[in-house]
Amino acid sequence: MPSSLRICLKLVSSTAFQVTKIRPLTGDVLSEEIEVHLFTDGGCSGNPGPGGWGFILRHLASGKEIEQSGAMPMTTNNQMELEAVIQGLTTLKRPCRVEVFTDSVYVGKGMSEWMPKWKSNGWKRKEGGSFKEVKNIDFWKRLDEQLQRHQVKYTRVAGHSGHAENDRVDGLAVAAYQKYL
Repeated sequence: MPSSLRICLKLVSSTAFQVTKIRPLTGDVLSEEIEVHLFTDGGCSGNPGPGGWGFILRHLASGKEIEQSGAMPMTTNNQMELEAVIQGLTTLKRPCRVEVFTDSVYVGKGMSEWMPKWKSNGWKRKEGGSFKEVKNIDFWKRLDEQLQRHQVKYTRVAGHSGHAENDRVDGLAVAAYQKYL
């Protein structure tokens, strides 16, 4: 292992992390050196309506996981999809290389394609011949803060297709918002 090391978290129990050393974040190591998988989902009963989010955070070296969920009484599906990623990345206390698995094209394209343009336009998007504020701007700005801390790779999974972790996080999100029904 090289002498210049970065620090990341090691999941040691369902709620505790320990600091561990990893190789430096350089070049194209992101796809080869993923340390954490983050599976996320969000959903609503009605849109808008009561909504929930859930995530599974898996440390690859140890195989340890945590899962969390939460809900809001009145929200949208897109907001809950964003909240799931935000909450998962926020849980990491040190910068990490993270692969985010989501069935939300909105979140995935937003992170990987749209956000740089929005930021360069003052968090505005072009609609017709004019610029309008990005929808869900507060969520996107919170996600942007987390993306500045971590190296994130986005992988889209098909929702409701038998993907075990996606099905689990979907269940977490639904269970979370059911308290508002």
